[in-house]
Amino acid sequence: MDNLIDLIRSAEKNKVCIGHFNVSDSIVLKAIFESAKELTVPVIIGTSEGEAGFIGRDLASAMVQRLRSENKFPIFLNSDHTHSLEEVKKAVDAGYDAIIFDASKLSFEENIKQTKDAVEYIKSKSENILVEGELGYLGDSSKLLKELPKNLAINSEDLTKPEEAAIFVKETKIDLFAPAVGSMHGMLMLADKEGKANSVPRPLNIKRISEIKNTVKTPLVLHGGSGTSDEDFVAAIDAGINIIHINTEIRVAWKNALESSLLTNKDEIAPYKILKPSFEGVKSVVKSRLQLFNKLV
Repeated sequence: MDNLIDLIRSAEKNKVCIGHFNVSDSIVLKAIFESAKELTVPVIIGTSEGEAGFIGRDLASAMVQRLRSENKFPIFLNSDHTHSLEEVKKAVDAGYDAIIFDASKLSFEENIKQTKDAVEYIKSKSENILVEGELGYLGDSSKLLKELPKNLAINSEDLTKPEEAAIFVKETKIDLFAPAVGSMHGMLMLADKEGKANSVPRPLNIKRISEIKNTVKTPLVLHGGSGTSDEDFVAAIDAGINIIHINTEIRVAWKNALESSLLTNKDEIAPYKILKPSFEGVKSVVKSRLQLFNKLV
């Protein structure tokens, strides 16, 4: 079985994309794994610092490694948006396959310095762990939003600049690069004339993705993919995006299905029965995204 960087390079060559989905429990992990296995495509599991604190880094790592070894299937674990060297060390010790060191809120110079320190530490422990850096602000959390976050990159001048991306990648020696190209964490939900909240897609700057790709020659990661249009996803992949993060969409599917399940089966107390609709809801979203990312539709 190929390692993660080889699979990323293969996706890059074939103009497809690896899906990255976050988990905080075994139900969502099972749904993601089964979706990927049915489609026979690789998949990356992510845990943010909050999610890792809930599920436990060691448990998350053990579950993913067991799924990989037992099924001989390319499923990998990523430490998503890791903000400190202390959390980096926890992810390394737990056996994560990849780590995003996120110092994107800091100045350009300080981001480079801290990311470089993280890369040096991680690679001193294992050359096989992929390290990702981020340049540009995409918002703070995977949740439903009623307005755009302050300081979010909106206009082209606010997005990651190709020349700064080149310096950042060269200085830090990261394996993967996450730029700000128009997406955001969370989903923007605005009310229509009838008062119903609807997701409002954030347009991606496809031209900027292409410019950055041509400049850094490094695999690119799109964060904040939830709510992006299918057309923009396809264009972004063709322009050079190699990994796409989806989190809010599966959280919404999980919550909506759970609420419906509790209302429909008010007397049910077995967790596995109550949560089955959430499992199916997440699986449906993940499968449709993986089909799109791998151009199976």
